[in-house]
Amino acid sequence: MRARWAWAWCLERLYFREVAILALSMNQKSSSIFAVPRRHSAALMVALSAVCWPFLASAEIYIYTDTFGKRVVSDRPLQVAGYRLQHRRANADDVGYLLSGKMDEINNRRRQLYDSYIKTASRTYRLDPALIKAVIHVESDFNPMAVSPKGARGLMQLMPKTAAQYQERDLFNPMANINVGARHLAVLVERYPHDLRLALAAYNAGEHSVDRYQGVPPFRETRDYVKKVLKYRDRYRSVASL
Repeated sequence: MRARWAWAWCLERLYFREVAILALSMNQKSSSIFAVPRRHSAALMVALSAVCWPFLASAEIYIYTDTFGKRVVSDRPLQVAGYRLQHRRANADDVGYLLSGKMDEINNRRRQLYDSYIKTASRTYRLDPALIKAVIHVESDFNPMAVSPKGARGLMQLMPKTAAQYQERDLFNPMANINVGARHLAVLVERYPHDLRLALAAYNAGEHSVDRYQGVPPFRETRDYVKKVLKYRDRYRSVASL
């Protein structure tokens, strides 16, 4: 234990200076947590991973940002106010790049690839472009080749049966997928004009479920889905590209 703590202490002294190591304990009753600064090179983060990650290789990894902008890494969820979850990983793969910010840059570029299609669909179907982009974020995380266990496909995770209603088959084509997904979403918004939550719930669970329960169905997946889409919609509304 002392040797492991010494490694963390040395790293903090040599590289991080003003960043305090919060904790580094390897027993099962306590978390392994340490803080890293907001800006460091990828090489430095990979070096950090080589030293510390062998102790966490088989654990889930949680990366938080605190109120001062420092990134905090833990092998367990933090139940502490002021920490916002940035990333969750099943293991330590690519965590060095996540900490360096390189992965954020890649993700931001990927999320802008389809903005022109989103804006075209939003004008055609009179939808908020931020809403369309939020649905894509939650449905596929901008992976045009995504396929769900139930068979939903593409960026907006459309079922082939749903797409067939709009005479579309090429669901792995980003432009076609966004066009059909936005069109279907517009139909649902028109069906439930007074509550966007119902339209989103219907997109996720189907109109029959919304009608049956006369509101958002009591399915945890659907309720979480509605909350996430609305959260990302608000976030994307502040993006100048839209």
